[in-house]
Amino acid sequence: MAQTNPVLGDLEGNSREIIRLTREAAEAGSDLVAFGEMAISGYPIEDLAMRPSFLAAAHERVDRLAVELAEAGLGDVPVIVGHPDGPFEPRLLGTSNAPTAIAQNAASVLQGGRVVARYAKHHLPNYSVFDEYRIFIPGDELLVIRLKGIDVALLICEDLWRDGGPVSRVLTADAGLLVVINGSPYERDKDEVRLPLVTRRATETDTIVAYVNLVGGQDDLVFDGDSVVVDRDGGILARAPQFREHLLVVDLEPEAATHAQLPDDVRRIELSPGAVDSEKPPIAADVAELPDDRQQIWDAIVLALRDYVEKNRFPSVILGLSGGIDSAVCAALAADAIGAERVFGVSMPSRWSSDHSRSDADDLAERIGLHYRTEAIADLVVPFENQLGLTDIAAENLQARTRGVILMGLSNQEGHLVLTTGNKSELAVGYSTIYGDSVGGFAPLKDVPKMLVWELARWRNSHAEALGLTPPIPENSISKPPSAELRPGQTDQDSLPDYEELDAILEAYINGGLSIADIVELGFDTATVQRITTLVDRAEWKRRQSAIGPKISRTAFGRDRRLPITYRPSL
Repeated sequence: MAQTNPVLGDLEGNSREIIRLTREAAEAGSDLVAFGEMAISGYPIEDLAMRPSFLAAAHERVDRLAVELAEAGLGDVPVIVGHPDGPFEPRLLGTSNAPTAIAQNAASVLQGGRVVARYAKHHLPNYSVFDEYRIFIPGDELLVIRLKGIDVALLICEDLWRDGGPVSRVLTADAGLLVVINGSPYERDKDEVRLPLVTRRATETDTIVAYVNLVGGQDDLVFDGDSVVVDRDGGILARAPQFREHLLVVDLEPEAATHAQLPDDVRRIELSPGAVDSEKPPIAADVAELPDDRQQIWDAIVLALRDYVEKNRFPSVILGLSGGIDSAVCAALAADAIGAERVFGVSMPSRWSSDHSRSDADDLAERIGLHYRTEAIADLVVPFENQLGLTDIAAENLQARTRGVILMGLSNQEGHLVLTTGNKSELAVGYSTIYGDSVGGFAPLKDVPKMLVWELARWRNSHAEALGLTPPIPENSISKPPSAELRPGQTDQDSLPDYEELDAILEAYINGGLSIADIVELGFDTATVQRITTLVDRAEWKRRQSAIGPKISRTAFGRDRRLPITYRPSL
């Protein structure tokens, strides 16, 4: 099971990685090698599924990959690889869920220099971040491959999650092994749902289940890997680590194939037994342990940020350092992701900035070892204030926008990716200045509520101490009251409830989908709930223009939660 991190669109590079890992698997004695969903192209391909030239290139690349594997001396080893297939003629209205779709989400079995079988995903998800129902043509039969007297059924991701459909035919087919290739994005606590599903399907289908997942960041999604093999009773036989590429090699003893009569919607293909040395000693399978919940979240954001930087070929990142908790955590994440030598911090004090803001930013830069400079904004702000006559909130926002100009100017001049440091709580209620502190190309904390930001900071410092290293985040940045410092003595709680209360209300409204009345019944003040939910609704226009950031929750802002900007609620 090859847990890979494909680059979307890089058909050649992804194919080279498939050949490399197939060779490694064959040398370890593998009879069968499985890669993740869309491992050839990267995932999700979104509306590239409607581009005939892209589909034709992917289709041709799969055929050529089969030949290249054979030329590399690997033709005897069956390889299961996910890819987009097409282009097909658009389906007529009424014959498909997506009448204009020209692609399928497919898996091909490669052996002997050719594609010997192909399977198309049946169940096309149309919830959360997925819109496959709109862009793919569903499959309609289960594929079973017979290898060395073992029947191996093949599914793709969502096909495992849905009752009925192909998963219900696995038991009828009397397969001994069920291989599921996946592109399942990370969410906090998702493993509490995913692993029980895999174990339940193993017992329901009476098969060993091998679940192989992608790993890596793709725009606002991050795939956690966590590939797993469970026996027919649901016991874990092997498990790959989270958030890194890994080849999981495991010896299995599935039930031998029978002569069960197959229904019309099940197709069986017999493969060559290959030439793998069956006398190799048994392999001790890896069984990775899941880390602490906070480390999982930290690792997810680090991987998402690293891949966004590397896959888009940014040389470095730049961010404003205010001395506060959000910018401190973002800087630490960036240093963990790409190395402190590629992180550039800018302190941009105003006339209202406190001494501790500057000293805490200085301390952070020294702890992490990042590049650091100071660009005071007071002299830049005054001409705008004088010429435009700006006062009060307009003058406060001008300070944030001046900082945004500095960061974007340095980005243009030096090639850095600008990181915006806002957290989910601030984004939810619009507690940010559009074109100011919201400026940037990637938002590491976009799906991280404020209380969790503090929790992650404390965890990261404790983790460093446990390793005998300097904690990266100054204690004062964690303990002091948060403030934008746009006027004398300002704190966030001047205009917002305590973050513990705010985050609880936001969790109920955004993730829980509860009404105002439902939230009040949980014990919150009616006026406070009404004010917060109104702020959330009114800030949609800001969020629509905000930078992307990694999804770590069930309901992240962005493609996960699409609401109208022009909206006047009646309740």
